[in-house]
This record gives sequence, C-alpha cells and structure tokens, in this order.
Amino acid sequence: MTIDKDVNALEQLKYGFDHFKKEIYEKDIERFEELALEQKPKFMVIACADSRVCPSTVFSFQPGEAFTFRNIASLVPPYCEKKRNSGVGAALEYAVKILKIEIDQVENIVVVGHSRCGGIRGLMSIPEDSHNCEDFIEDWVKIGWSAREVVKKEHGTLPLPDQCSYCEKAAVNLSLDNLMTYPFVKEALETNSIKLIGGHYDFVNCDITVWEI
Repeated sequence: MTIDKDVNALEQLKYGFDHFKKEIYEKDIERFEELALEQKPKFMVIACADSRVCPSTVFSFQPGEAFTFRNIASLVPPYCEKKRNSGVGAALEYAVKILKIEIDQVENIVVVGHSRCGGIRGLMSIPEDSHNCEDFIEDWVKIGWSAREVVKKEHGTLPLPDQCSYCEKAAVNLSLDNLMTYPFVKEALETNSIKLIGGHYDFVNCDITVWEI
C-alpha cells in the first residue's frame, strides 16, 4: 500500500485503516472475533521504537501473536531500577504474571536490536566524563553503559559505526541478563516455562540473527 505524499495526516490514518479493514480484517473476521474475547500471544517482544524495524512486519506476526513493548534501543533496565524505569517492568509483569501465569500463553521473551540504531550510536558517543545529564535520551541509553564499556575496551580502535554494530548485539545480551533480575522472570526460567531469546535485525542487508540463552 502506497499513500500520496500530499495526503494529510488524518487522511492517511483513515486511508490506512480502510485498507486494513478491507484487506485484512474482513478477510479474516473469525480471527478478529476470537481476539475480541482474549489475546493468547506466545511471544513478548521488546524492540526499538525505530520506524524501520516493526517486529510484527519483520517476523510476520499476525494479530494476537506477539505482546510488544518498544522503546529507544530495545533496552531493559535491571529490576533494581523499577521505580525509575517502570514502563518496561510493567509490561514484563503483565506478560509474565497475567498472560503467562493466568492465561498460560507467553512462552518466549524476545529482545531485538537492529542495525544503525540511533540510540546505540548515542550511547557510544557519550563523553567519558558525562555526569548528571538532564536529557531523557542520554539518561535512558545509559542503561546500556556496561555494554558500551566492553565494546570500547575490545573494539575501541575501530571506527564509530563498527563499534556501534558490536554494541547493538552487546546491548541485547545486557538486556537479556537484566531480564533475569526480575523475580517473576527468574522463576519462570527456573521452571522452564519461558525462554529468553536475543535477536539482531540488519535492515541494511535484510538479515536476522537470533540466539537463545
């Protein structure tokens, strides 16, 4: 579906919905009638807010298959920061305690990073002596600081774009480690009722790498 660049925002939203209703909803009404009653996603996906990396598009998820939370750079803060960064924790708690335990559905938590991530580039570009920054973005991406430090130590002589490529994957692994600090996630892992999966989507070459921990 392509939309004329001169179409205004309201018209674009209405046109997009009309296309969805005609081409998707009306061709699979039974699915949407079931979804109106409840959702039964097997996946929780934590992905970047970048407009180029919609997880439902990349993984061909159908409506109801993935409970999705998106933020800058797909970062998961540790449980100890629950009062400061409650958005991720609330989504995780709902996925594990409600959708997993009560409905017995969510079986996988997937953290997906991607190529040319602006959040990761921002993280890698922060001066070493940066302290007490009041910017929302810098404060947020510093969740990945330890991943940045590993990359700087091991690949610090490489050009910044190459360092960013390494950090995109390192930040995913850090987020996976942080997931295990949440008591309800840890408990689900110990009972083998949930899996943690990392992923990296290279949209430049249209390639995906996924791994399980």
